[in-house]
Amino acid sequence: MDPAAPHLTLAAPLDDLLGLLVGLVDVVGWLLAHWYLLALLVAGCWGLAEWVVRRLARKASAERMALELVPARHFDPGLEEIFRRGVQLARASTSMPWWAPRRAKAVQIRLRADGSSPLRYRIEGPAGGERLLSITPFGPAVTVKKGPPVADKPRKHVVRAEFILRGKPTAPLRDVPLDPDPLQPLVDAVSDLRAGLGDLAELRLDLQRAPKWTLRARRVQLMSDARRRERREAQRAARWLRQDAGGVEDSLGWQLQQLIGGKSGGSGGGRRLVMPPVPRRVEPAEALGKLADDDHLVRVQLLVMCASDTEGRAEARLAQLQAALDVFGGGSRWAMRGWHLGPWPLGADRWPSRRGFERRWELGHCQPPRPNWVRLEELTGLLKPPTAHCRLPLLAGDLPTFEFGNPGLLLQGIHRGPDGRRRLVATYAAETLFEVGVGKAGGGKTERALAQAIGWAHAGGGLMFLDPHRDSWPRALPFLAHTTLADRIALIDLGAHGPAPQISSWNPLDMRHGRVAHEVVEATADAFASVLGWDDATAPRALTILTAALAVLVAVNATACQAGRPEDQTTLFHVRPLLTDSAFRITALAGVEGRLDEETRAWWQAVFPTLPVEAFAVVLNPITRLAANPVTRAFLGQPAGVYNIRAAMDSRMIVWVCPGGNGPTDRLITALLARDLLRAVRSRRDLPEASRVPFRAYFDELITLTGAAPETIASMFEDFRKYRVHVHGMTQLLARLPGPVRLSLVQNASTLASTAGSQSAIAPVTAEWGDEPAPHVVAALDRFDHYVSLTVKGRRVGPVKITGPHLDDVFAHYARPDHAEAFERAARTTAGTALVDELTTRARGQLGRVNAFLAQLTPTATPDSQEKTYK
Repeated sequence: MDPAAPHLTLAAPLDDLLGLLVGLVDVVGWLLAHWYLLALLVAGCWGLAEWVVRRLARKASAERMALELVPARHFDPGLEEIFRRGVQLARASTSMPWWAPRRAKAVQIRLRADGSSPLRYRIEGPAGGERLLSITPFGPAVTVKKGPPVADKPRKHVVRAEFILRGKPTAPLRDVPLDPDPLQPLVDAVSDLRAGLGDLAELRLDLQRAPKWTLRARRVQLMSDARRRERREAQRAARWLRQDAGGVEDSLGWQLQQLIGGKSGGSGGGRRLVMPPVPRRVEPAEALGKLADDDHLVRVQLLVMCASDTEGRAEARLAQLQAALDVFGGGSRWAMRGWHLGPWPLGADRWPSRRGFERRWELGHCQPPRPNWVRLEELTGLLKPPTAHCRLPLLAGDLPTFEFGNPGLLLQGIHRGPDGRRRLVATYAAETLFEVGVGKAGGGKTERALAQAIGWAHAGGGLMFLDPHRDSWPRALPFLAHTTLADRIALIDLGAHGPAPQISSWNPLDMRHGRVAHEVVEATADAFASVLGWDDATAPRALTILTAALAVLVAVNATACQAGRPEDQTTLFHVRPLLTDSAFRITALAGVEGRLDEETRAWWQAVFPTLPVEAFAVVLNPITRLAANPVTRAFLGQPAGVYNIRAAMDSRMIVWVCPGGNGPTDRLITALLARDLLRAVRSRRDLPEASRVPFRAYFDELITLTGAAPETIASMFEDFRKYRVHVHGMTQLLARLPGPVRLSLVQNASTLASTAGSQSAIAPVTAEWGDEPAPHVVAALDRFDHYVSLTVKGRRVGPVKITGPHLDDVFAHYARPDHAEAFERAARTTAGTALVDELTTRARGQLGRVNAFLAQLTPTATPDSQEKTYK
């Protein structure tokens, strides 16, 4: 065998390897010389891949759902409920087709404010997650409904911002408590939005599950960094330890110690051996922080956009939102992405970031420039709508602005917005059925009611203002003194002031205008019973006697009206001669025998003759008191009175009624008026509902009024809504009202208001609000300030703090003090007033006119049997 053969077999592989290396070197050299071709190839591949991914992501985003969450006022979730909602959101983000790119696998929380609502809470995400997200852990406290598409009109000024997490990447955000609501700073930041200026603010938080491979790589990096830091710290500590040890051994003290100990210079005298510290073991939980576990870890993207048609407002709004997000800052914080180059900010509003921002904003893609990893526990404040602990602003959409002369609005007061602007707020008249105002004397209850009544009157509405003390009339008079109201105003004043007092007249038994006999009898008898405390158990005989007497007198009046002689009608004061004067009784019963039912005739024939004279005293006593007072005798003693509340309702009249006081006689008058009002309102059932003209009754000093007619006032708050008559009541103490009245007031009140007062007096009102605000807060209100709960568009608004309207400020343009005297004369003329002495004289002579009329109806010779029967 040739000895050179082994050398040849070894040389061939070496030559091949060398040739391969030379070839590789040549390729690398060519690539280096033509690097731009490689860059173009890589860029082309990346561009093609990105184009495909974007097309797929856009296709996946085209099938998205939207849900809007509307919380109830009592919505108060716990941490576990919020956490479960976060788990639902994270799970729903994966409800996409397998081919969908990761950027499209996200669920978006949209917090939006445009001036129409304080903060709309909306969820958008994959269509496959709708069934999962429609049923929330929040239960019935949150209403979930499909969100309609949101179409924004273009605004002149728009600013955009993207927020990223800065600080220690493993540190969590601040643990914000649920009370007050974590959303409160965001709500406050958008509380002064003005829809009229085109203001808009929207925050979008995208959530998606953290990518596993990226998270693992980040953990490896964090652990390496932690170990490197520990090694550096150990080396630094060893270095300082050696330096300290060397310094000690070189010191004079150390040398003297060695000499004294006899260890210097010997074999044992050298330097001490210094053991360097060993690097501490790095614990993964400590080094990785919130990234240690995969469970409930999500990646987030936070985008914000503010817009307005007014220059500068969008930028200011963005600054407010940035400050609001600072509340969540802890070891990690939300910071706006970008930087400033001198006066020019470079961020999402500038190239090259703006285009990517708008694409992500429009399509809902989650592509944060940084990982932005957070745990669900860190986002509890954003995973739920505003709760009961969130103080929501009052916007124009929540409570309309009052417009003078608009019959559809009812003035409520002056609201001061978060930006300091004051506006007159109102409720819709059709929804304001009953109102209750509570508070101490002089707090502004009556002033607010007067402002409301004056605004309603100038808008063409009809009303009745019942004031036992008459203070409201001179206060309102200058603002009502307009020629447009002169023919609609009527003053029923029983105070009888001045040297020649004039009053109006009213006959509760008047049978004109098609009144129903039994309703008139029932209303009058019930009025007496309510004031005198009669009922079927305590005074059955008195009730029976009065009812039977009224039935006869009403029958006489019906006969007179049918005969065209209303001036010959009887009045309440003819109850006494009917019971005590046998001649008048016989004539009256004979004249109306055909109009009485069989039971009433039988009572007069069989029962009345058996009654002792003493049985009439309890009935005659209140009537005698009324007759002894010239004013009440004149007011109630006219056969054809002018006062007719049913006609006033139907013709939109403005009726001011001042009973004159709160004595026993005054309470009886008030009870008669209240019961007649109840009868008149119920009589509107003869009209179709659409033909019933709205009418408002204002009752000042409810304690006085309900003392006269408690059951009547309670029935008003229960029944009047059906007949489009609405009651507004004012009282100093809710607790002093009779139980039925108080319960009806609170149950049916569309508006419940309270001024300042003692805490014990205010507590029943604040209890209806769930003690929010607390009694001590309401008790500290300034004069004319109120806390009010209102009903607008079928839902309760408030309680909100408003300032009661002061007439001299709000209605200054309506004031006509120079016309007040002439207007009062017109109001008295409309009420048909006459001198008290003249009306009293006429009332005394009414019995003779009635006798003359009855004599024409009754045969001249009265049978003896008939006389014996009715004696």
